[in-house]
Amino acid sequence: MYAKAGSINGARKVFNLLRQNRDTVSWTSMIMALAQHGLGEEAIELFEQMLALGIKPDHITYVGVLSACTHGGLVEQGRSYFDLMKNAHKIDPTLSHYACMVDLFGRAGLLQEAYKFVENMPMEPDVIAWGSLLSSCKVYKNVDLAKVAAERLLLIEPNNSGAYSALANVYSSCGKWDDAAKIRKLMKARGVKKEQGLSWVQIQNKTHVFGVEDGLHPQKDEIYKMMDKIWKEIKKMGFAPDTESVLHDLGVEVKDQILRYHSEKLAIAFGIISTPENTTLRIMKNLRVCNDCHNAIKFISKLVDREIIVRDATRFHHFKDGSCSCKDYW
Repeated sequence: MYAKAGSINGARKVFNLLRQNRDTVSWTSMIMALAQHGLGEEAIELFEQMLALGIKPDHITYVGVLSACTHGGLVEQGRSYFDLMKNAHKIDPTLSHYACMVDLFGRAGLLQEAYKFVENMPMEPDVIAWGSLLSSCKVYKNVDLAKVAAERLLLIEPNNSGAYSALANVYSSCGKWDDAAKIRKLMKARGVKKEQGLSWVQIQNKTHVFGVEDGLHPQKDEIYKMMDKIWKEIKKMGFAPDTESVLHDLGVEVKDQILRYHSEKLAIAFGIISTPENTTLRIMKNLRVCNDCHNAIKFISKLVDREIIVRDATRFHHFKDGSCSCKDYW
């Protein structure tokens, strides 16, 4: 519970209180928590302690361990634990374990290896396996493999908006604007709606939700004024907007404005004007944080001297003093 709420220290305290009463479930919960927060090496250390104490891991423990390797870019260790699971602990890999391995290879840029892994799975790959490969293709701008992954994913789930969006974004990031437009038209023709990017923050037990360029919040004028001020200040500190994060064929000034008012930035601006100085901000987001926001939040954390914790679709990011716990690998 603490980990999912963004407090990894709270999770650690509860785990430490258990001491002599730790079972497979409590060890697994802590390993999963550390993995989610990008503390891969600490998660693996804990797993090794668990094994040394003779506590038997189960299939969920291994999902946590492989996730820890994935978020830390620990490819060789991931391979080693996958083999240990099968050979030493006689646990048959499930779709979740295979998806973790695909994600592990994909995030590390080993796209062909990830693809081979999907193709050689002993069961039919699911949406998560193909989706992991597609996400990696988007990061590494591999159009050919992205097309294959998207096609296979859409055979399983024809109305999966993420597959269309990811493929369109791969085309856009490679400057293939016409191909991207075709995918978006196809989405419209098939009645598939893109999932809107939303961010939310809880202030005094009330949840405030923001979309990109959101104009619905009652304090929108104050929020935009604060964000404009922050934008100017972080640029003075050396921040340069990543206009490539706007995957549409637009002018630089328009892209700059769109980036400035991304949902997580508006949520942070609102958090800053609504809480005392030095308060930790916890922002939740339903999609993966974009490169521009990730870089901007590093600068903002230094500018306002606060820890900013952002949970996106895959993990937690702890921003403090101008750096992020993920070490820019997410």
